[in-house]
Amino acid sequence: MSNSTFAFKQFVIQQDKCAMKVGTDAVLLGAWVNPNGSSKILDIGTGTGVIALMLAQRSNAEIFAIDIEKNAFEQAEINVEESVFKNKISVFHRSFQDFVKSCDKKFDLIVTNPPYFVGSFKNSDSDRSHARHADVLPYLDLIDGVAKILSDKGKFCLILPKKEAEAFRELAEQKGLHISKLLRVRTRLDKEEEKRQLMQFEFSPSEFSESTLVIEKDERHSYTEEYKELTKDYYLHF
Repeated sequence: MSNSTFAFKQFVIQQDKCAMKVGTDAVLLGAWVNPNGSSKILDIGTGTGVIALMLAQRSNAEIFAIDIEKNAFEQAEINVEESVFKNKISVFHRSFQDFVKSCDKKFDLIVTNPPYFVGSFKNSDSDRSHARHADVLPYLDLIDGVAKILSDKGKFCLILPKKEAEAFRELAEQKGLHISKLLRVRTRLDKEEEKRQLMQFEFSPSEFSESTLVIEKDERHSYTEEYKELTKDYYLHF
């Protein structure tokens, strides 16, 4: 299969227009998030639409997917329209800041695989740069916006590299969003350092749970049983 197409068990992602292709981060987040009971879900910076489609596969929610980049918006629209979940998902070409200003809804679940580079060298491809850098959606704008449109008992989930995740968690706590669930991700069994953190925030968490996931065993593409179990509803070969 070419790099312009990525097939999952129940839908196919076209990614020829989109700066950021389907990656492990998005699949991890889409598989880890629990949409049970959600009636309205928001996917911020939807890109190809992969997370929105993953959540549509596992819920009966009305899903809103937004992206500031025109190419990403068009790509997500195509992928949604060609899927069996097209009646569940609406795609919008909007920045999150503008979406929040005009939003009259409250969401039970908000998810994002956000830009995370702050102040680092930028790619000359402006779409890819926007997708990778937090300038377009600073963490405080993201947290403030989520706090306005998340329902009282709603959940906000995202994935970030370890260092950025720790900084984000501090900012979120200051704004009244408290972490209730944390998944630490390591790439290999022989590498102790964690690369990513998946976080779930709520206004009033009743408990906190924490776990660690290792993606590969001791060589490339030799996946752990835990990773296979998490993603088996989506990846073709699991």
